[in-house]
Amino acid sequence: MIRLNRTRIQIVSERMRLRPPVHADFLIWCNLRRESLDFLQPWEPTWAGDHLSRRGFTNRVHWARRSIDNGTAMPLFLFSADSNELLGALTLDNIRRGPAQAATLGYWIGKQHARKGYMREAIRAVTHHAFKVMDLSRIEAACLPENTASRGVLESSGFKYEGVAQSYLQINGRWRNHVLYANLRGDRRGRTDVV
Repeated sequence: MIRLNRTRIQIVSERMRLRPPVHADFLIWCNLRRESLDFLQPWEPTWAGDHLSRRGFTNRVHWARRSIDNGTAMPLFLFSADSNELLGALTLDNIRRGPAQAATLGYWIGKQHARKGYMREAIRAVTHHAFKVMDLSRIEAACLPENTASRGVLESSGFKYEGVAQSYLQINGRWRNHVLYANLRGDRRGRTDVV
């Protein structure tokens, strides 16, 4: 189920509510990120000095609102429907309209919530929203080749491997190659009956 009200997007899946961040989320976000530092650090760009500060989070909330209003990104926090606990986050970023109708997917999950199927469920819900409500045609994602958990969640969410991007992102201070995946609306890759 999807509820829309300008910047008050909410996507509801079986076990979660996904919505944009608000100022009141600061402490729970900060605590989850801090508790998950060792788990997340190998896969993410180096955190800025103010990453866990209230000011940094305020800037993140303002960016989220502007991006949603401008149609350039859709940052969402993942909350448990039962406990209202923050589980992680997912962002459709670099939304391109016109001939491309595409976006880039990024995500993270708190250490204690990993390997419980939450991210797969969130990716499937956001992909459905992107294709059916936003009328996107392509969602791209990239991860480090050795990140088997991330590759597995993408593959089990309908994304297909497309190749390798050399020096794609700086992760932990080093330029790193990434494997590229994509999910296409009406995917016909590999089918022999393509007209």
